Amino acid sequence: MTNTQRKIAIVTGASRSNGIGTAICKALALDGVDIFFTHWSRYDETDGSGGDRSWPDALSHELRSLGVRAEHMEADLSDTETPRLLLDRAEEALGASSILVNNATHCAPTDFRSLTATSLDQHYTVNNRGTVLLSTAFAQRFELAGLAHGRIINLVSKGPDPNNLAYIATKGLLIALTEPLSVGLAPLGITVNCVDPGPTDSGWMSEELKEFLLPSFPMGRIGLPEDAARLVAFLASEQAQWVTGQLIKSEGGFTSR
Repeated sequence: MTNTQRKIAIVTGASRSNGIGTAICKALALDGVDIFFTHWSRYDETDGSGGDRSWPDALSHELRSLGVRAEHMEADLSDTETPRLLLDRAEEALGASSILVNNATHCAPTDFRSLTATSLDQHYTVNNRGTVLLSTAFAQRFELAGLAHGRIINLVSKGPDPNNLAYIATKGLLIALTEPLSVGLAPLGITVNCVDPGPTDSGWMSEELKEFLLPSFPMGRIGLPEDAARLVAFLASEQAQWVTGQLIKSEGGFTSR
């Protein structure tokens, strides 16, 4: 496969070795897709998920060992200039991309007592404004480049979680946007889908929480980042060219408690 034939994917939010973003990068690389990924270590360091500033270089090295090109950059999606800068950098480094995986997210506990305008705005600027602006800018550049078979894949969440009101609300907006955006981008050959991975052991779960959640997984184990990554890789493939406007759950039959 030559570089002109290669697919190029942008994957946001690959800051941690055990995160879903990292698993997605690896799954796509195994399919021969070149990867441009973003990270925002300062968020992971402060939210308790264990950000590692050395990880992006380590991940790039691992992806290259799989035979693909890989580049990365720090990207704060709450900055309105980030979508343009990100797409510029990706194109300069690897070329025009045909796959966008919106995995980066802001998540902080908010219930009806603690929800404030500030906390809601913090979720909105990353999960909605930054993600939507990146998606539409990606589609505009895709059209200008004359590419075919594009993909936009959003990682989302849902459910009756009263302690994550802002997170669930803003992820719900992405779910609502998926169908109309898929209709608008279909003439360009871009599919738009959502993946809901359910509770996933990506480094944030305590042993106590795992024990609590396990009975809700009828398949007998907690979800892993690789579970979501396999579905994302399928949706990014040629085999999924007729799948668009969908919310697809990859959560092992999880039943909310």
